[in-house]
Amino acid sequence: MNSNAQSYDAIILGGGAGGLFCAITAAKRGKKVLVLEKSNKLGKKILMSGGGRCNFTNQFINPHNFLSQNSHFCKSALSQYSAQDFISMVEAHNIEYEERKHGQLFCINSAKDIVEMLVTECEKYNVTIITNATTSIVEYSDKKYLLETIIETKKNTTNLYTQSNKLIIATGALSVPTLGGSGYGYDIAKQFQLEVTNLQAGLVPFIFTDQIKNICENLSGVSHNVEVTCNETTFSEDILFTHRGLSGPVILQISNYWYLGDSISINLMPSVSLSNHIKDIKKTSPKLLLKSILSNMMPKALVAELENLFWMELANKPIGEWSNIQIEELGNTLNNWILKPSSTEGYRTAEVTMGGVNTDYISSKSMEVKNQQGLYFIGEVLDVTGHLGGFNFQWAWASAYAAGNDL
Repeated sequence: MNSNAQSYDAIILGGGAGGLFCAITAAKRGKKVLVLEKSNKLGKKILMSGGGRCNFTNQFINPHNFLSQNSHFCKSALSQYSAQDFISMVEAHNIEYEERKHGQLFCINSAKDIVEMLVTECEKYNVTIITNATTSIVEYSDKKYLLETIIETKKNTTNLYTQSNKLIIATGALSVPTLGGSGYGYDIAKQFQLEVTNLQAGLVPFIFTDQIKNICENLSGVSHNVEVTCNETTFSEDILFTHRGLSGPVILQISNYWYLGDSISINLMPSVSLSNHIKDIKKTSPKLLLKSILSNMMPKALVAELENLFWMELANKPIGEWSNIQIEELGNTLNNWILKPSSTEGYRTAEVTMGGVNTDYISSKSMEVKNQQGLYFIGEVLDVTGHLGGFNFQWAWASAYAAGNDL
């Protein structure tokens, strides 16, 4: 390693939500901080999140909203830095925001407001930020981390040599590689003999290859409020049919609990026992067709596809001519529609990566590796995954704060 390496109090790999916030937290405490971001722009994932409005946190943060092999790990960091703490920062920068359903907070104008806030804070506290910086070598010697980083610009390519007693891995994970997602953080973890748990795409749409795929194609763009259950976990929210399968908030949520080979159960009318409802209408309006009854409760296009799938032979038969057993069977089917996804859309569209650096190796209070002094992991690279709705950003802020305060 070059003997003329530039020295910093802390070097952070990753200029996303966690990396920038950790830099701010440490620099506020007088630390000389360097952020190395491999892409050409800071906070790319922030910019695309929430449809470009950034769902930056949630009013109702609870440890139960996070998945990890150690369900207790997230508690310390979340208690150190709350959603209200981040909201106060947003308000101090006069960023307009709004609360949507389930306590989700979004920028009113643009996700750029959040990135600009973070960059402004970094500038205020003299954080050094370098983009287009790919760190190729990380070594540890004499209690110092020695880094060799390739800086690529339009004009030339240079090698940067840096060193620090503190190295923070905020590289994100495998989700959305076009926005800079990679497994580099896992490579560093393995370099220092840390275990990485099983990884899979999370908060991600489902794909179907059977007859359901055709139904989804026909219904592409149609949404409906449903209840979806998988592995004893249930969410109620909108489902969205796509040309490849199923998406929408409820599917993204349940995908975190689904594993290859699992089936999911969709209740198309969560608050209604359809068999009882249809039998009641049979008494009062026996001449109605079933599709007419259901079209008052869900999109007509969806009813048409369900008719083709489940009751084509009875399609033109008034409900008064249906037996109660037929009604009960169909009603129960629509309240418990069992589907088996063939896969998910994978990391290409996944909002998060499930799994990560095993938290058994990490201090829950500081995010420092227990047996490797000065090495920290924060954000998505760790085995902590939040539900949809601002929880993953809050984990980024909280874990970054915990690490930044320990540097």
